[in-house]
Amino acid sequence: ISICRDLPNIEVITFSMNGISDLEPLNQCQNLSELYLRKNNIASLNELFYLKNLPRLRVLWLSENPCCGSDPHRYRMTVLRNLPSLQKLDNQAVTEEELSQALVDGEEITAPPSRRNVENGCLESTESSAAESTTETESELLNFSLEETNKIREELGMKPVPRDKFSSFSPRDADCNRKKRNNVLNAILLLMKELDTEGLEIVQQTVGRRLQVLRKKELQEE
Repeated sequence: ISICRDLPNIEVITFSMNGISDLEPLNQCQNLSELYLRKNNIASLNELFYLKNLPRLRVLWLSENPCCGSDPHRYRMTVLRNLPSLQKLDNQAVTEEELSQALVDGEEITAPPSRRNVENGCLESTESSAAESTTETESELLNFSLEETNKIREELGMKPVPRDKFSSFSPRDADCNRKKRNNVLNAILLLMKELDTEGLEIVQQTVGRRLQVLRKKELQEE
């Protein structure tokens, strides 16, 4: 997620199910309008401190993080008190009544959270078990991840990924190397949106050469 520091113009970010615990890199994304962070390791609602100054943020999906706690009303009211410009929270539309109630029932966040140790993209905290406690079938997780990935591809003018080609993105992968690979792929897709025609052509040529090398290597190994 640190790549977001270099993407001030990014509008949509999808990082669900990626072991993310720190939202500080997002505070420079002034054009961000949609943020999908479902099922990560965000332990404290104080992380919302980094989203409070994002003027265009309208959609946030934060459910199934440890910070949601056991009181869904308090959680929702606190999010809406600190992010009153949201139009949709956790795939549920925000109402004027809720925004008014949030001023009473929500907790105002005025400071960032204290930091925890994170290494190689894997959370080193006992709180990580809370995020893993939610049971969900692999099919449901895959469908959700596929939907979000295809949303990014649609933003980039790319064709959607068929379900039968999506197995390599499975959110059940426990191996950190696989998670890092998926994070790199997401970062590349996000960065591509920042490129003009000339930049995309350079990427296309580079990818073409890389594929030729890899295919030649595979043929030699066979």
